[in-house]
Amino acid sequence: MGTLQRRRDIPPWVNVPGDLKDPEVFQVQTRLLEAIFGVGGSRISYIEQVSKVMLELKVLESSGLTEVVVYGSYLYKLRAKWMLQSMAQWHHQRQERGMLKLEDAMKALHLGPCMK
Repeated sequence: MGTLQRRRDIPPWVNVPGDLKDPEVFQVQTRLLEAIFGVGGSRISYIEQVSKVMLELKVLESSGLTEVVVYGSYLYKLRAKWMLQSMAQWHHQRQERGMLKLEDAMKALHLGPCMK
């Protein structure tokens, strides 16, 4: 996802200061975020608008994780958190299935893990 800038604008559906208190915070593997948010985060504003929340992403360089901070009313925050975690899990499982299929194909062709 690259380096993300901090938010300067607050969407009109977020009530200040009430919705900015006590955000929902969770971590997602950075490599999965591009599948969820699009290249360069192009779908973030759409997801925010549909979910009626404000998202902030903080890349945790050393761990390969990104912290996702969700601001909004209580129910919207919980719904957005559940939705994003579900999408991340789905993309993770999809990638794992792809790797298993690749391993099976390599075994069928009698190829080892490294081709010489």
